This record gives sequence, C-alpha cells and structure tokens, in this order.
Amino acid sequence: MGYEIRTYGDPVLKSQSLVIENIDDKLVRLTDAMLDIMYDAPGIGLAAPQIGVQKQLFVYDIGDGAEVLINPVVVESSGEWVYEEGCLSIPGLYVEMVRPKEILLKGININGEEVSVEADELLARLFQHELDHLNGVLMFERMTPDQRTEALAEYRRLTEALDDPSGAREKIKSQEPKVIKLK
Repeated sequence: MGYEIRTYGDPVLKSQSLVIENIDDKLVRLTDAMLDIMYDAPGIGLAAPQIGVQKQLFVYDIGDGAEVLINPVVVESSGEWVYEEGCLSIPGLYVEMVRPKEILLKGININGEEVSVEADELLARLFQHELDHLNGVLMFERMTPDQRTEALAEYRRLTEALDDPSGAREKIKSQEPKVIKLK
C-alpha cells in the first residue's frame, strides 16, 4: 500500500488513535514502511497517523538504530527544555518550544515485549511530539498565541505559492526552513 505523509489540514491528523491489540505480520510491514518513509523524508520520528493510519504506534531513529513503540504512555516527566521543533506534517517550519526535558515512557516493542525508556532532551522531545500525533495534537496547539499566529501565516505563505498541493512537501522541503522563536 502506498503511504504518504499527511500534512496540516488533513483531518486524520486531528483524530485520536486506537490502541493496538495484537502484533501481526501486517503491523510489522506497516512499521517497515513507516521507517522507509521516515528516512526518505528525512526525519527522526514518524507516527502512524501521519500516514493516515489511526493506530497508537510510532517509529524513530536518532542515530542509534530504528525503534518501534506501540501504545506508548509517558509515566513521568521533569524539567524544561527549549528547542527548535520540526514536524514532517508541517514542512518548512521549526518552532522554539518548551517541553519537559526528561521523561519515562512505557510501551510495547515490535516483538510484543513491554519496554520502559528513560529519555532526555532530543529523545524525550521526539517521544512527546510523536505522542501528540497519536492524540490528534499538532505543534500549532503547543505554541504560544504569538508563535501560532506567525507560524500559521508562514505556513499559509509556503503552501499558497504551490500550484500542485500533491507535491507540496517536496517543494517546501527545497526551501530554507523558517524558525519561529519564543517571544
């Protein structure tokens, strides 16, 4: 099945994902496809809703190898960390955002084993970002009101210039990304 990354405005990105009850060959093939799409984008994380699949699942790789997390839940968080965050579903924008610096995440790996991951900084941010996707939350909803106004205007500017929306991601990717700072 040919999946593609859904972009802002697609209603699937605003929907709550469903808990995965069993891991089968179909799910393994889905995660393999998601990893290919993520690497091709290129990105460091991709949630199933970003390709139109409403399941509690995301893949990621921050340089230590590909991983899959199913039905993930943050059980602890602490600290604060400001960092420029991007999203494959909102290409062309990076936004300075505050999120917890450290988290403890629990979930299930692709082998059906329960896992617990202590993460900080980039990995913690990635987990929180992908969890937001599983809950139908986009970066725009995590921004300050001023950032949201600026980011939405910039995203409209990026997408209005495109004649063919189907090729929007590729055309936007070729442009210099815009960084929206905290004020």
